Amino acid sequence: MVQVDISQLSAECSSWRETLRQLRDEFNNDEVKLRQAATPNLSRELLQDVEHLHNQFHIQLINIHDLKQAIKSHERQLALNEQPEAQQASHDTLFAEYQSLQATLKDLRTEFNEFLHRTR
Repeated sequence: MVQVDISQLSAECSSWRETLRQLRDEFNNDEVKLRQAATPNLSRELLQDVEHLHNQFHIQLINIHDLKQAIKSHERQLALNEQPEAQQASHDTLFAEYQSLQATLKDLRTEFNEFLHRTR
């Protein structure tokens, strides 16, 4: 049976939360850039893109917040050091969610950069 290293799991959680904080800040900055790019003289198609991107930023910022809170809760459970095997399974699930969110955010960032390129 594999021994679960609680300190390593806690360190990973801290790293994930720090990365999510950075991503939150970056997407908040991108939202400001989006508002600046949303001038009245944009075409109807580009204005629809602005609305879509604004909605996506809002949704993904909520997703970042929710995942950060789930990780924080998981860290508290790790500190209690109860049922380490169950904690490992929970950790693995959170890691999968973290990776999935990172992929989604990367795709959104690409979409946003393409939008900015089209508005120049």
